[in-house]
Amino acid sequence: MSALPETIVDVPDLPKSVKPGLRLLGLDLGDKTIGLSISDPGFKVATPLETIRRKKFTADADALDGLIQHWGVGGLVFGLPVNMDGSEGPRCQSTRQFHRNLVKRGMMLPTAFWDERLSTSAVERLLVDEADMTRKRRGTVVDKMAAAFILQGALDALG
Repeated sequence: MSALPETIVDVPDLPKSVKPGLRLLGLDLGDKTIGLSISDPGFKVATPLETIRRKKFTADADALDGLIQHWGVGGLVFGLPVNMDGSEGPRCQSTRQFHRNLVKRGMMLPTAFWDERLSTSAVERLLVDEADMTRKRRGTVVDKMAAAFILQGALDALG
C-alpha cells in the first residue's frame, strides 16, 4: 500500500505553503459539532464562521469542501486537544484521524495542528464575563468562537 502524501506542516511554514490570496480555515473538532473560523488573506485576523452539526464523515467532509471552495481556503489549522500534561490522548488521535480521512478523500491542503488547551473554557469565560450571554445563546456560538481562538493563536504565532 502506498503512503499518503504528507500535508502536515508546522505553523511557521503555513504562509509559504499556501498560495497567495488564499485563506486559512480554523477547525475546532468536537464530538457533535465542528466549529469553523476563517482568516483574512493576509493571515492577520481570525473571524468566527459557522458551526457544522456533525453527521457521518462523508457529510462533514462535503460541508467542509463547500466552505473551502466558497471562501478560497488554501490551508487548515486544526485545534489539537492536548491533555494538560502535554500528552496526546484519544481526542488528539480522533482529530488526527479525521485529517487523515480528509487526505484519503483527496483534500491535499497544507494543514497545521495548534494546541487548543483551554480554548473552549477561555471562550466560555469571555462569553459569560464580558458578553453576559445566556447558556442557550453561548451554545450557538461557542464552537465557532473557539475555532477563531485557535486560528488566531496560530496567526499570532506567525508574527
